[in-house]
Amino acid sequence: MAAQFGRRLCKGAATTAVAAVAVAALSASQAPGVNDHGRQSAADATPSPDASASDGSATGNSPYYTDLPPLNSPSPSPSTGTGPATPGTSEAGIPATVLDAYKKAEAALRDAKPGCNLPWQLLAAIGRVESGQARGGRVNAEGTTISPILGPQLDGNGFALIKDTDNGAYDGNSTYDQAVGPMQFIPSTWAWAGRDANGDGKKDPNNIYDAALAAGHYLCRFDWDLSDQQDLDRAILSYNNSREYLNLVMRWLEYYRKGTHEIPDGTGTLPGNRSDNGAGASPGPSAPRTPGTPGAGGSKPKPSPPAKPGGGGTTKPKPPTTPPATPPDSPSTPPSPPATPTDTVHHLEDAGTAKLTAMAGDTFTKRISTRAETKAGKAVGKVRIRFTIVGDTDTTFTGGESVATVATNSSGVAVAPALQAGEKTGDVTVRATVVGRMVAGLDYTATVTERAADALARTGDAALTCAPGGEFANQVEVKATYKGAVADGVAATATLIKSADDPTANDKGPFFKDADGKAVRTLAGLKTDAKGLLKLPKLYADDTTGTFLLRITTEGGATLTVELTVAAAETSSPSPSASPSA
Repeated sequence: MAAQFGRRLCKGAATTAVAAVAVAALSASQAPGVNDHGRQSAADATPSPDASASDGSATGNSPYYTDLPPLNSPSPSPSTGTGPATPGTSEAGIPATVLDAYKKAEAALRDAKPGCNLPWQLLAAIGRVESGQARGGRVNAEGTTISPILGPQLDGNGFALIKDTDNGAYDGNSTYDQAVGPMQFIPSTWAWAGRDANGDGKKDPNNIYDAALAAGHYLCRFDWDLSDQQDLDRAILSYNNSREYLNLVMRWLEYYRKGTHEIPDGTGTLPGNRSDNGAGASPGPSAPRTPGTPGAGGSKPKPSPPAKPGGGGTTKPKPPTTPPATPPDSPSTPPSPPATPTDTVHHLEDAGTAKLTAMAGDTFTKRISTRAETKAGKAVGKVRIRFTIVGDTDTTFTGGESVATVATNSSGVAVAPALQAGEKTGDVTVRATVVGRMVAGLDYTATVTERAADALARTGDAALTCAPGGEFANQVEVKATYKGAVADGVAATATLIKSADDPTANDKGPFFKDADGKAVRTLAGLKTDAKGLLKLPKLYADDTTGTFLLRITTEGGATLTVELTVAAAETSSPSPSASPSA
């Protein structure tokens, strides 16, 4: 069966179908996802119907390796082993530097996006399918591939058509894009998804540490929880939008979850089968193969037999009576690539975006909508729009990213993910541009306002009284809310005012103390805590008696006035003396 799967697959439209049949057939024989009772594992679960990518794919849906996991489950061994691989161990093992990069990326995402629940085994599964674990771990000590790993140029010839977006900076191709590096990012995706994981000041798609961390962040965007099967399906499909790809990655994920081990760099087994049968592969340096390696073409091709001496007699062929229209040696003009929807975009228009305002820390309720149009004003569907948050701000898209790429629908409209306001207030600019085409961008302004409260209330009802020159026994505590919900982080001011009609600070009566113990009657810069609570410092009284007012105000207009009483203690009058007895 494995030998059958190693045969060359058909190119073109039949490729996916053939690969699907091959995967299904071999999967049935291995049955790694079915136990003795017939229960299904995650690898066999049917993906949810809406598990699709909303923003293209990390790889541009480039070809990938279709080799399935071995028949036998891996036997884990200590990760510190560095000895030579024994037969069968290199297939199950992961090169040391590559494995380290996956685990470091998992740890980083655990801190940055704990709700994503990214397992390093998912990165290993994708790395195996995309590049055979960086061509069997052929990386240097810093984790950079020894030679470039490039996918075929995406020129529309059996692949997607993605014209150059990086002027060849990453892939060396200034005409078309190519997937780059061990995790096979296309340049336009790496431009916003790239990360510097090893701290060398560069975001290098050819470095396994940078690429693994970028892949982790890419899979964790949109607040996906990868412990949920539907979100996991969506994340994998967003990397390469193919059901066969999803099923294959899930099988490698299950395989690595059962155990794996570390092997020395450069000793990993190279994959042998690709979803495109190797067609269109870049002519750059490739990993060495040994004769007979699956997918390497087997034995060397036999040379054509020499012509028999004297064969065909002495009759000379007659020259053609009409010369060919084009001399045989003259180069033919390459056909122009077909126009894509992106080529027809003339400008971007706002598609009815409402006013964008949110308080610090809140999610914007409105979302940005952009429409791609031709010069004549017609909608252009299936065009990728990149939304970028620019300037010095901590506002992000939901999921913590500052860039999101979304494909336009049949109406030419792309809707950006929801914005999550940071703590920095003021205007934020979001720029919409067309991926792969130089047309004017469209800027949107989103405003982040201070956190606000519309109601304040005391948390207790104990009387606030004090003797002259004394200390109030109870501290004032209030709770702030906004539209009935807890208002956390809201700025507040507390002032001992002269009267209900005169909000200026009083110059007598109760007071707070500053750090030096001096009397102060206004406290600014206060903030409610995570539960919306604000507990004021202790209050003291001077020798003035009477009723006084403490006013608390917050951002958003909430106001609460509290009465304070300073009174001398009552003294009981002596009882009349008893009359002397007669």
